[in-house]
Amino acid sequence: MILDGKAVSEKRLEILKEKIDESGLYPRLATVIVGEDPASQMYVRMKHRACERVGIGSIGIELSIDASTEQVLEAVARLNADPDIDGILVQLPLPRGVETARVIDAVAPIKDVDGFHPFNLGRLLAGKPVYAPCTPQGVMTILDEYGIPIAGKRAVVVGRSIDVGRPMAVLLLNADATVTICHSRTENLADETRRADILVSAVGKAKFVRPDMVKAGATVIDVGINQDEQGRLSGDVDFEAVRERAGAITPVPGGVGPMTIATLMENTFKAARLRTCCDEIVR
Repeated sequence: MILDGKAVSEKRLEILKEKIDESGLYPRLATVIVGEDPASQMYVRMKHRACERVGIGSIGIELSIDASTEQVLEAVARLNADPDIDGILVQLPLPRGVETARVIDAVAPIKDVDGFHPFNLGRLLAGKPVYAPCTPQGVMTILDEYGIPIAGKRAVVVGRSIDVGRPMAVLLLNADATVTICHSRTENLADETRRADILVSAVGKAKFVRPDMVKAGATVIDVGINQDEQGRLSGDVDFEAVRERAGAITPVPGGVGPMTIATLMENTFKAARLRTCCDEIVR
């Protein structure tokens, strides 16, 4: 079975548009991009288009490649103080000269619709999330929409990044899966992945996951976006080879990516609703 993230995202965005129309709110998202990386610029454009589609206002702050950490922090501070802005997204990765951790920490937690601030990650770990990081939450939505059982299942997450791997593991744990996190120092990786009922790969290596690494009938979630030897878009999973062994699998493109953007839109609407009911975020 192909897990069509694009179709799920289309459904979620239509539902969200109706909710926004009925709410009487006008949520607003601000994006901050530093430099002119083509991929980052493309992702930001896609996010702004999604905003327009569902009725979320959006503004973009563009800083030059040589912007200092302090200049980025000043931009974030202005957006934090702007009462008309509900959500702030700092497009990652930032240039090497900018201290990413300081920038993430500077975003007001109630406006951190990417879910990367330590406050929001802590709430996630405590099982009381306000905003979960968009890509992992998008994966959970796909699993839910397709009725993939999680409770009691063995889940393996390959990758331990703070934006995908670790929060993905926590979300699966919160849904009562038995979770293993694998990474570059994991010994006998294939032995671990073959035990997975749900296998999530977020390593950033084209066609890294091969059929011999997958349990027959497993659900395989491919978070990677890479280029293969021919320069074609590819996920972490060797899709054509693995799909015959997997019970369900996400494609690249058209799998997790569209759900990342849909979740960002949902988080931004949630931020607007939180703004209208004061301190719910800190309860």
